[in-house]
Amino acid sequence: MKSKTIAFHHFGCKVNFAETSSLSRQFHESGYEITHFHDQADVYVISTCIVTAVAEKKCRAAIRQAHKLNPNARIAVIGCFSELKPSELAKMDGVALVLGHSGKFRLLEELTMLDHREPPGNEATPSIKQDSKDFGPDHDYHPGISTSGFSDHESFVPSFSYGDRTRSFLKIQDGCDYYCAYCTIPLARGHSRSDTIENVLKNAREIVSHGIKEIVLTGVNIGDFGKQNGENFSQLIRSLDQMEGISRFRISSIEPDLLSNEIIEFVAASGNFLPHFHIPLQSGSNKILKAMHRRYQRELYAERIMKIRSLMPHACIAADVITGFPGETDEDFNDTLTFLRNLDISYLHVFTYSKRENTLAAKMESLIPDKTKKERSELLHRLSEEKKRKFYMQNKDREVKVLLESDNSMGYMHGFSENYIKVKTKYNPAFVNQVINMKLENLTEDGYLVNENIKL
Repeated sequence: MKSKTIAFHHFGCKVNFAETSSLSRQFHESGYEITHFHDQADVYVISTCIVTAVAEKKCRAAIRQAHKLNPNARIAVIGCFSELKPSELAKMDGVALVLGHSGKFRLLEELTMLDHREPPGNEATPSIKQDSKDFGPDHDYHPGISTSGFSDHESFVPSFSYGDRTRSFLKIQDGCDYYCAYCTIPLARGHSRSDTIENVLKNAREIVSHGIKEIVLTGVNIGDFGKQNGENFSQLIRSLDQMEGISRFRISSIEPDLLSNEIIEFVAASGNFLPHFHIPLQSGSNKILKAMHRRYQRELYAERIMKIRSLMPHACIAADVITGFPGETDEDFNDTLTFLRNLDISYLHVFTYSKRENTLAAKMESLIPDKTKKERSELLHRLSEEKKRKFYMQNKDREVKVLLESDNSMGYMHGFSENYIKVKTKYNPAFVNQVINMKLENLTEDGYLVNENIKL
């Protein structure tokens, strides 16, 4: 009997990627054949994002694409979009299953039950499963669509990625208690909750057993790790630092108010935690930070950057920034631009404000015209490119350790240095998943072109 084919596609954050990877392994172990999302499959699983209107648009497009590839396939939609707007997704052609964040970890069970009821493409019988605490006004009745697993955010479900990648994203925390004015993540993923240090170490050892050389600690608000268990993030990274068999850990995005001097000093002294920080700023105007309900002012942010630079001059420091937040005047934006220009960071992740339902910002007045938001975004992107080029040039002629990946693009392979500089060199299969000492030489448009005579 031919095994069923299933294709996975994810949008948004690294947490989504880690969770989707774990689900993919579960289906593979149950006899499914994993195929590419752009190929014809029996089942398509789309892990969604709702951070911006653009993210929503991409999710809808992926559903339409899957249905076009195979009109008889079952499409399961999971994640943040599913949590907040299930009825909207359930109306789309081909969608057989809409699962919230708690329900998505029962995806295999839900699909199996659906198979026992109706053959694919023939879901005419109503099959609404309402096992959540509160479906809310958006959870309407739709014939043939199973919607379940919403609003239950009491437990933490660990996830991590591995496969043909050299890096693994290890989810250590989920949810958020910050409720920033522009953000729907607390509504979609619930309150902050974490794994235990003991279980994180167990999963990290499992990852290492598969030959992976680098682990990225990820979550929705990882600096908040452990408070329900009487633990904290500093204790976690110290425990991981003692692990054998791996020498590369990265910390993903961490809030500036939770990035303590203790953590910075630890990373600087550690031989295993890499000098790479992703610290959300969102605005360089204290007025806008207050309106966003952020928990710091720009002065604290600047202190964190100076502390990192004093201990790790070559560290990579990325910042998130949102432009076009309601009430952001030209003066406010110029404050942000000037602040960032004078800040010793490596590059920016630029987001254009997008109105999200049921957030505080959605009720705010003084909306910024789309044309103005676009102009401000372009200025920030230009500044980011200037920052990145300067950062790369500061690292020119340095000796770095690069973990090379398996890609082969026009005869070249790529990898990342400890401080997250993208490097390329002539493809050599012996270099795949190896940490190679390299001298950074010629700067190209897509990264460094390194010494062509590298040897293991």
